[in-house]
Amino acid sequence: MIRLALAALALAPAAQVAAPWSDTLSREALAGLAADAARPPAPADMAARRARAEAIQRDIGTRQAARYRVVMADRTIGGVAVRVFTPAGRPRSDAVLLNLHGGGFVVDSGSLTENIPIAALTGMTVVAVRYRLAPEHLFPAPVEDATAVYRALLADRPQRRIGVYGTSAGAIVAAELVARLRAEKRTAPAALGFLSGSADLTRTGDTMALLLGADAGKGVARLYAGARDPADPAISPARGSLSGWPPTLCLSSTRDYLLSATADFCRALGDADADARLVVFDGLPHAFWSYIEAPESDVAFATMARFLRRHLETTR
Repeated sequence: MIRLALAALALAPAAQVAAPWSDTLSREALAGLAADAARPPAPADMAARRARAEAIQRDIGTRQAARYRVVMADRTIGGVAVRVFTPAGRPRSDAVLLNLHGGGFVVDSGSLTENIPIAALTGMTVVAVRYRLAPEHLFPAPVEDATAVYRALLADRPQRRIGVYGTSAGAIVAAELVARLRAEKRTAPAALGFLSGSADLTRTGDTMALLLGADAGKGVARLYAGARDPADPAISPARGSLSGWPPTLCLSSTRDYLLSATADFCRALGDADADARLVVFDGLPHAFWSYIEAPESDVAFATMARFLRRHLETTR
């Protein structure tokens, strides 16, 4: 029961949409969605589920690495396993980006595919945190791992040279990281990419209710939070003060079950006079950029990269 509920956010996105895909999508996007839908269902065994996610990433990531000429190395930073991505030759910038991958808290579905294009397009080193996964490790384990890596990066450079971004579960952890840093009176990153996430785990949101069911979000939140109250701002940052929050890009799509949650957080940031921008792609499912090779994904990565470059390159 625990494993099934925690895996709700890691479902194959194409399987969540009953209506036909829009014919406004590119041929490449439609082909990618069809290929994803044709994959065998994720196995119930967690080890096999994680191996499947890694194999899909490796397949896509191999093509990405050849296209973008990015080198990846497995390392340990701050006692935490990470993947470090370096643009071919040398980084064009001394800024660094910290990524928190997606995967419903239970698998790593993006530490490769979310980051190879970003390293190339920004010219910056990207450090992907391979945080501890549920159900073995619940909150605050992922945030503790992210904090340890962030502190290690901060020891070598000022915060104005560090950006953070995350997709899906990783977006949730990324927002929780910023909330923890602020609560500890530590310097927050120069920018945050909040890519299809939620900052209030007490709410299911309309799009999740429509696509996954009315209780999906609450069930996952209860299990991720463990014994902690999901209303705690450490878990649901939108329920705390957002004044002085770093500039944030909120990105989602119209068939994304976290569209409502992403838009709600962006609006809350705006209400707190934070610098927040919402970008929504038409007709595409949850976190499409991390597993669909198509022009729409290229545009999504370019949008992320422009935002991160703008906020880190102008803060020397």
